[in-house]
Amino acid sequence: MLRRWPGATAAALITLVTLGLIALDLTDAAVRRWWTERAFATDVVAGILVVLITVLVVDQVVRVRQLKDRARAMAAQAAILMLQAGRAEQSVSGAMNGSGDRDAALDEVRIYMTILSISAPVLIDARLSRTFLEQAQRLGAELARGLGAAVKAAGDTSTVSDSRLKDSYQRLRSASAPLLAMLTAEERSAADGGESQ
Repeated sequence: MLRRWPGATAAALITLVTLGLIALDLTDAAVRRWWTERAFATDVVAGILVVLITVLVVDQVVRVRQLKDRARAMAAQAAILMLQAGRAEQSVSGAMNGSGDRDAALDEVRIYMTILSISAPVLIDARLSRTFLEQAQRLGAELARGLGAAVKAAGDTSTVSDSRLKDSYQRLRSASAPLLAMLTAEERSAADGGESQ
């Protein structure tokens, strides 16, 4: 699949080409004479360049506006995902150290993965939310690894370290901060599951 040029880069490139043609027209008599002798070609090229710049600039303005409109939806999805991430992390951590129920941990992880898969299309559009999504996916992998470790240690009397899981959860919390900043304090408190109180 071919990557689209970012609109800002394309607009800058077209603007530079236009400025280059203007500079040539102002400084080179031969170029000016060539364009003067071909009035129709001059008008067509000028019209195309103006339309391209206009379309690219309008496209960027519309895209920025759409992302701003979707920012609240992204923040809400991040809040929902964070709430379930906290529950899943606590359940799996408990199952790993032998103090929790593995079946309950499995249910919490299943719910987390479902919310993650539902949230992914909303979170993938912007850079900040995509970073959060990547961390959420890493946490999902650590949750699955933790469940596997809890099952292996089921007959064992020793406990399994959950430091990787806790570290992954903390990275997710850090990645969620810019998104959750768009929410009110009450909404952020709900996303923390009451931890910050």
